Amino acid sequence: MVSEARTLTVRLGIEFNGTSFHGWQIQPRDRTVQGEIEEALRRVTGARVRIAGAGRTDSGCHAAGQVASATLSTRLTPERLKAALNAHLPRDVRILEAAEAAPRFHARFQAMRRAYRYLIVSRPTALLEERAWARAIRVDLDALRRATRPLLGGHDFTSFSKQGGDEVEMECVVTRAEWSRRGVVTRFDIEADRFLYTMVRRIVSTVIRAAEEGEGSKRIRVALESRDRRDAAPPAPAHGLYLMRVRYPGLGWLPKERLDVVG
Repeated sequence: MVSEARTLTVRLGIEFNGTSFHGWQIQPRDRTVQGEIEEALRRVTGARVRIAGAGRTDSGCHAAGQVASATLSTRLTPERLKAALNAHLPRDVRILEAAEAAPRFHARFQAMRRAYRYLIVSRPTALLEERAWARAIRVDLDALRRATRPLLGGHDFTSFSKQGGDEVEMECVVTRAEWSRRGVVTRFDIEADRFLYTMVRRIVSTVIRAAEEGEGSKRIRVALESRDRRDAAPPAPAHGLYLMRVRYPGLGWLPKERLDVVG
């Protein structure tokens, strides 16, 4: 603990189980992850502190590696701040790491890339009921991979976004989109500079449907080029989606070593 309070910008690495939350972003009446952390900060610092998250996850989605930033006044070192926040947070939210950041660091605006993972299980399972989509996939991984290839690169993803969303810029640059399998769990990993609301979940459901119906990459190209939401499938359930980590210039991927904690 330092002797006197000082103002610092702190960078937080966060994990949460989104089952009981109405998403990340604070809301007046609903329980949100941002709201819980800001309340913990108020109890620790005695002041109201607004935090900025790198990704605004949907209601019911999870995070293995959300990153947030805040500017606050405290006598605590970042490590002691982490311990104090965890003492006041509910069990479905944890601060994984806390570090002092440059004064102008902003978790959302300075993020270069974000990585998401979606989990699917081949049959209903009590252990993964609220953590993965229970759906039999009637094609192999190669068919899913072929259907996914058109997504790589920069595209207008209007067809994979929610009608009435608040996004103005619809182009995203996808740098990774891969399918893998571990036992009964099928994983879809995707990285991009930015994501639209429901984008990952609509990609997952559309790719699976296109592969199963034998249209594969053709269906995905049509959806991208048409910019018509009717050419994409409805979004996969929110509880299968995880924000895994976020990449920053000069810092790399944060939080560290998170890819093996899910699926």
